[in-house]
Amino acid sequence: MEYKTLGNTGLLVSRLCLGTMTMGPGTGIYGHIGNVGQADADQLIKSSFDAGINFFDTADVYSAGESERILGQAFKNLNIARKDVVIATKVYSRTGPGRNDVGASRKHIMDGVEASLKNLQTDHIDLYQIHANDILTPTEEILRSLDDLVRSGKVRYIGCSNWQAWKIAKALGISSAKNLARFDSLQAYYSIAGRDLEREIVPLLEEEKLGLMVWSPLAGGLLSGKFSRENQNPVNSRRSGFDFPIVDKERAWKILDVIAPIAKAHNCSAARIALAWLLAKQAVTSIVIGAKRKDQLDDNIAAIELQLSSDEINQLDEASTLPPEYPGWMLNTQGADRLGQVNIWEGRSS
Repeated sequence: MEYKTLGNTGLLVSRLCLGTMTMGPGTGIYGHIGNVGQADADQLIKSSFDAGINFFDTADVYSAGESERILGQAFKNLNIARKDVVIATKVYSRTGPGRNDVGASRKHIMDGVEASLKNLQTDHIDLYQIHANDILTPTEEILRSLDDLVRSGKVRYIGCSNWQAWKIAKALGISSAKNLARFDSLQAYYSIAGRDLEREIVPLLEEEKLGLMVWSPLAGGLLSGKFSRENQNPVNSRRSGFDFPIVDKERAWKILDVIAPIAKAHNCSAARIALAWLLAKQAVTSIVIGAKRKDQLDDNIAAIELQLSSDEINQLDEASTLPPEYPGWMLNTQGADRLGQVNIWEGRSS
């Protein structure tokens, strides 16, 4: 296993993070995703830990808190020491019928952290993340609430998920100006079939030294190897019942056409190629992988050992490149001269 620091911190996390959305009774949308019970979850968590994974991600909304409970109980069942794992969970989504049982208000955050600590059977959460963008709660209220949790010791690091670049930048500015705990990470959708993150968010993360946790690296199973141009609706596929995240399917088929011969050359699955491509991206700290079976988990973990050649990465980059979008194409046009100056001076200094 490989490890990387979480953003601008000294916390080492595994390049692969076990996601637990599959764990729990699987009601509602989770019926398409999970139904992994305690015994099977214990096996998946043990296999992950034995492979060197020390990073585990959950959320209070997954199966109405059952995912957190299963994860916490698994560590007890397996005698895994609390100090040896990094536990990440999230707050925002609806956890009850009340008006304040959703969002990132101070009330919901404070109620949420207590419920998560109880579910996980722990006295602290390593990474506490705001799960979504709250259009009602002021950003400073969110940050002050999280800062209080960090100062109390109930939370060690903080992050957000599915936020816009401008709002992350605003939050970092407030934290700096008010001396509040700063976001250390973003959890976001990113895959070879969905590279929108590269337009605005990746440059922000690199500039501000935030870690990136990737969710749905296989685009909801679209890149698992089950799907292809010829087989666009395979049976027993999670995505066949829950078509998410949004993907340009025609573009995805073209990408899979390029992945196929590379996977054949490495004698591995398309999923492993897609994960290896992400692991090669400098901005990526850790990829959240989810599995219902041990063979799926083992195949994903094997991506750590897969080294793509520069030619293979170039082929994959070219097949999946984003279409031009303003202001990106204008920035490239107007910035060409300055970039040329950098190259000239770098050449002289060498």
